[in-house]
Amino acid sequence: MSEKFEIHSHFKPAGHQPQAIEGLLEGLDDGLRAQTLLGVTGSGKTFTIANVIERSQRPALVMAPNKTLAAQLYGEFKEFFPNNAVEYFVSYYDYYQPEAYVPASDLFIEKDSSINDHIEQMRLSATKALMERSDVIVVATVSAIYGLGDPSAYLKMVVHLDRGDKIEQRTLLKRLAELQYTRNDMELKRATYRVRGDVIDIYPAESERNAIRIQLFDDEIEKLSYFDPLTGAVVKEVPRLTVFPKSHYVTPRDTLLNALDHIKVELKDRLGFLNANNRLVEAQRLEQRTKFDLEMIQELGYCNGIENYSRYLSGRPAGAPPPTLYDYLPNNAIIVSDESHVSIPQLGAMFKGDRSRKETLVEYGFRLPSALDNRPLKFEEWEDLTPQIIFVSATPGKYEEANEGARVEQVVRPTGLLDPVLEVRPATTQVDDLLSEVTRVTADGERVLVTVLTKRMAEDLTDYLAEHGVRVRYLHSDIDTVERSEILRDLRLGK
Repeated sequence: MSEKFEIHSHFKPAGHQPQAIEGLLEGLDDGLRAQTLLGVTGSGKTFTIANVIERSQRPALVMAPNKTLAAQLYGEFKEFFPNNAVEYFVSYYDYYQPEAYVPASDLFIEKDSSINDHIEQMRLSATKALMERSDVIVVATVSAIYGLGDPSAYLKMVVHLDRGDKIEQRTLLKRLAELQYTRNDMELKRATYRVRGDVIDIYPAESERNAIRIQLFDDEIEKLSYFDPLTGAVVKEVPRLTVFPKSHYVTPRDTLLNALDHIKVELKDRLGFLNANNRLVEAQRLEQRTKFDLEMIQELGYCNGIENYSRYLSGRPAGAPPPTLYDYLPNNAIIVSDESHVSIPQLGAMFKGDRSRKETLVEYGFRLPSALDNRPLKFEEWEDLTPQIIFVSATPGKYEEANEGARVEQVVRPTGLLDPVLEVRPATTQVDDLLSEVTRVTADGERVLVTVLTKRMAEDLTDYLAEHGVRVRYLHSDIDTVERSEILRDLRLGK
């Protein structure tokens, strides 16, 4: 299924790109752990990295500092490598309010979130590609250092189907239920299946467009095929298929039961400690919440907040690093930290903020102490897990300077363009001045990007420009990930 990495582009490396590519490849061959690609804006650093991936034939994880830049990089790598697996791995929350407790006002804030179904599918697609192929590029954000289901447990749950296999329909449906797929005979949507006689249709959790059809005859798999769930047309027949779980946190039944025993032991110890210290409210609260979770896991195989028990589900000792996307990477993967002067400091900040909130929840009986192991990686753990890395930045920070084994410069742009001349104008007539500049630039078919200080100013300025006949959209953090990417795409297309 894997292909060789092959760039499809009308352009060839130019400017400083050829020597930058050779320099980075030499560093990789010499076994350097870290290198820095110092390149000015517009010098084609992404194209340089694409050529390094093609020449080295090694899978890559590209880390971006935010979802918008990740989406841009994903689009560019998709164009460069149309025949290879280019995947997108960012946080799947459109909105996320973690559970928290404020002791001063005795206020408990329940976890509240909104999951983007499409991004969840792309995350599952990314881990599937890493398990099945070697020609994989994953574009990710800092979400990659947060806890994820253990890859070995996840792989154990995968269902392999071969044409000619003997399997009872009831057994197959039970396996789908264990993968957290739900039956829906009326509407086939992602992570559901339907049954019509001896035909089982499954819409895989990680699939973007095709569903699976399994045709049985006398408890034997007679035919396996991919089909379009909208039209029902068969896309192709295949000799074998693999069905991946709906969630990264799906766990084999025996592991679940073993985890329940360990959770009960920890609960007993913690209740003993709280009662001995006359903290009866916390003890009662912890017992009620934990026993409810245990019952849900026992009956359904999962519960809300099951990630807080990830220490036991993954079988790792207390304090051990949580399983993350890095555990799914092959040993020869390259890490690329784009805009590293922003993304590297982010990595160090994640653990400390998460730890402070969780310690309060544990202290006041909302969670067991083992919940502290549901966390992002510490910076030192990330360093230990990281294979060879390339920092990409126009302004590398102190960490890059201290750790780089080599620095490769890319200063001359392939286009030969120079940096624009900056003009400073008075603020007294800035809005009218902006409107006249927008009119002048758009008349030539070009685009305008305006930056302001606050979200409110962005919205007000958008309304003002729209009243004057300008095609305009605002862009800020309240707009969800997918819509943000669509707005930027429309800007490029001039819509």
